[in-house]
Amino acid sequence: MARERTVVKGIVLRSVDTKESDKILTVLTDAGKIPVTAKGARGRKSRVTACTQLLAYSELTLNESRGWQYLGEGATIELFDGVRRDIELLSLASYFAELTEAVAMEEGEYGGILSLLLNALYALGKLKKPQRLVKAAFELKLMALSGFEPLADGCAYCGRPEPESPALDVRNGVVCCQRCGKGGNGLTMPLTGGALAAMQRVLYGDPKRLYSFTLAEADLKRLGDASEAYVHTTLERGFKTLDFYKGLQEPACGFEK
Repeated sequence: MARERTVVKGIVLRSVDTKESDKILTVLTDAGKIPVTAKGARGRKSRVTACTQLLAYSELTLNESRGWQYLGEGATIELFDGVRRDIELLSLASYFAELTEAVAMEEGEYGGILSLLLNALYALGKLKKPQRLVKAAFELKLMALSGFEPLADGCAYCGRPEPESPALDVRNGVVCCQRCGKGGNGLTMPLTGGALAAMQRVLYGDPKRLYSFTLAEADLKRLGDASEAYVHTTLERGFKTLDFYKGLQEPACGFEK
């Protein structure tokens, strides 16, 4: 029986070595997450080595056999060399890939998430946007696109359009006045006015201008702490790639990224 052949564009979220020279890939396309076997990808004469790297965005020709997808051909579209040449950027990008894999399913509409990831890598490697700003914006927008969008247009408890001493209730996924949040069973992360405005811009603003803003140091720290806590609480898990990235930051404590 002839194999069914399909051509997709996707980015490698995970690449695992197997057998002598094969790889098992997890590829995100606009139609979902696909496990792909790349036979001989680690061989010296392989023509698909480049497109099987982590974070490689490529056009892939897949052959299906007995329910498994095998990589037949591949042509790279973008390798994000600016990210690969910097260990900190690469570790942060690897966290983005692990986080994306955690929320993506094998079938669904994932064009928005695919674009979000590609734009985040571009913002890091080409535009040289601050790492902490990109991280916080990516986390919040990814959660929103995955169906876990926090309500941030006012206090969810008292209805104030401008919450007094704003905070993010990470268990309930709502913004509230810090005083209102203390009355519930949530876990609140304090925000500043600037951090809340940035959160609203990320969640409700033009996605094409997701990283087109700046924040004062105090605002950026509050936004970053809240977005990370929201991810961990909502997904109920940690990420080894994030731990590695944060470990790289420790020797440079006090240095703004």
